[in-house]
Amino acid sequence: MVSVNSNQAISAPAKEANLFQWLDYLLSIHPTEIEMGLTRVTEVAQRLDLLHLNSTVITVAGTNGKGTTCAMIESVLLQAGKTVGVYSSPHLVHFNERVRLNHKDVSDEQLIAAFTAIEQARSQPQQTEISLSFFEYATLAGLYIFKQATPDVVLLEVGLGGRLDATNIIDADACVITSIDIDHQEYLGDTRELVGREKAGVFRRHRLAVIGEPDVPHTVLDYAAEISANVYQVNKDFSYHLNGDKWQFSGKNGAINSLTLPKLPLANAATAIAVIEQTWPEISTAAITTGIATARLSGRLEQVSDSPRVLVDVAHNPHAAKYLASQLQQYKPARIIALCGMLKDKDASAVLTELNDTVDEWYFTSLDVERGLDANTLASCLAANNATNTTAVKAFQFDSIDQAWQSVSANITADDVVIVFGSFYTVAGFSKIL
Repeated sequence: MVSVNSNQAISAPAKEANLFQWLDYLLSIHPTEIEMGLTRVTEVAQRLDLLHLNSTVITVAGTNGKGTTCAMIESVLLQAGKTVGVYSSPHLVHFNERVRLNHKDVSDEQLIAAFTAIEQARSQPQQTEISLSFFEYATLAGLYIFKQATPDVVLLEVGLGGRLDATNIIDADACVITSIDIDHQEYLGDTRELVGREKAGVFRRHRLAVIGEPDVPHTVLDYAAEISANVYQVNKDFSYHLNGDKWQFSGKNGAINSLTLPKLPLANAATAIAVIEQTWPEISTAAITTGIATARLSGRLEQVSDSPRVLVDVAHNPHAAKYLASQLQQYKPARIIALCGMLKDKDASAVLTELNDTVDEWYFTSLDVERGLDANTLASCLAANNATNTTAVKAFQFDSIDQAWQSVSANITADDVVIVFGSFYTVAGFSKIL
């Protein structure tokens, strides 16, 4: 049943409204930023004729690695001369980052035109007014822009889960699961089997389903078999191997040797190539090699300063923290300084545990958002993790990212390495003060 927006007192932005006014409006008209379910968003998409795009569509789900996998597929496709649209979330600094065409963020004007059309469609005269969440509005805006631009390929990054995510209103030509771990338990369940089943909901009957998770829960394969999806699975149908400073991809169509190591996670690079190999077998090895090696994505182990070396990473769950810890090992024996801010609905204790043996000094910050975790709670989690440790752990607490960074700056040398992580909000806030 379609729900009705009960807040009739809020008026849609005027014709001359800017993007910030539109975003404020979208946040005000729905009680929650995220509401799972496809009924409402599907109805509005039908009114706008957005359920069928004139592009090849790839939907990418996963606990971690969705954005980097999309970025590497995008980079290869652009090298091959194709036009590409990417929808991703959340953004770091500007909302426009959520929708890009040929690696360029769309303009304010394009988003406003999309929002205007969506607003008109959801509140058509003589029809029930449909309430949309912020994320649903954003997803429809991306689809609206892609429908008009008609790129060769559209990459849709799932926001949360898969089965009930707004991106899943589109019947993709191929689907991807990058990784599976426990996150967003209140929406997806508290076991990997439950989480995996939610993510497998993006699979489509008789269509390609690339699985980059090596320890795949049986629920994923069970559902794929149930709908006869064409599974292409890591360590079974494709694999990758590190050879010194090069790496190799092997798939059903052959091997690609002596690949340059990517700046993004290797597992996701292999998954991206698997998608390319199976969907566009005509793309050259040169385009794949260059595309993977040159792909970048803001906020993913991104170096933002040389001296001292400062890295930012949006890692916010144990799976991502474990990978981050492995990457930071390359900088040892340098002193690793962490500036960390997290949200209340994340497993802070498990995240800090993964990095406990890597980080030498902690600077915790409270996040000034509704879901923000305070710095004292983070420090308490760290202390509990080190209750049996006889060596004192250095940890400091601050009310803001700005205060934390001022203290870090006053206490580091050119030889230290600083990692800023814990949330998109942490990295976005830090980028504004650096």
